[in-house]
Amino acid sequence: MRSLFISLRSEFYKSRKGLAFWAAILLPVLICGLIAFGYFNSSERILRNNMPPMGLWGQYSSQALAVMGMLILPFYVIFMAFSVNNIEHKNDTWKTLFSLPLQKLSVYSAKFFYSVLLVLICLALFMGLTYLFAHLLHLLIPAYRFDLYDPSLLLFQYYLKLFLSAMGILSFQFVLSLMWGDFLKPMGLGFVGTIAGIICANVQWKWAYLIPFSHPTLAMRMGKLRKSPADGIDIMTQEIWTSLAYMVVFFILGYFILAKKNIK
Repeated sequence: MRSLFISLRSEFYKSRKGLAFWAAILLPVLICGLIAFGYFNSSERILRNNMPPMGLWGQYSSQALAVMGMLILPFYVIFMAFSVNNIEHKNDTWKTLFSLPLQKLSVYSAKFFYSVLLVLICLALFMGLTYLFAHLLHLLIPAYRFDLYDPSLLLFQYYLKLFLSAMGILSFQFVLSLMWGDFLKPMGLGFVGTIAGIICANVQWKWAYLIPFSHPTLAMRMGKLRKSPADGIDIMTQEIWTSLAYMVVFFILGYFILAKKNIK
């Protein structure tokens, strides 16, 4: 456990100035800020629809969820998985890393769990800023009445489902970035996979859930409410179980690939 903690801390210090780390923070701030500005700037047009607070919350929060779930999240995960391992490829420090008095499994696990942590931070900020900016809008424009409905449970469940749906992509791309140190192979395959996954999910192909890149889109499309909004949504749907299964399989596969890797 101590070995894992040391490795995790090392990953943070190595990547804290990198684009993958800062993107996890800046993407939610930028996107949620732009959505809030749009609602502030177009308040008269939006308020003319006279939507109830629950409907307005649904319209407002779905803006960030749709953009993040169907487009930004897959591409961010692909880039971030590449960046975490590319630090070692670029600096040729795999040999140095494995010469340290740390277990190879701890070093590998730390890299993977650090990647998971970055996705978690990114989505947690999206959820928190969606909620905070809505209440800031209410303070500036009281007619929005965001205070009359609390969407905390639904926001948490949707973003949790989105987080779980990204694990299949992350684990697959993590393995690719271990195998190849160049930019084009893992990133190119990831981009093609994302486009194919979105298309398969949107045309509702029955086997789309087997494609890890389709999971975020499916998670948002299948996030149906139960009997009432107070009951929340079904989180552990077919694509989520598949995503978690992929995570376990590719995590184990990645460790064996790294263990057999010829470190010169």
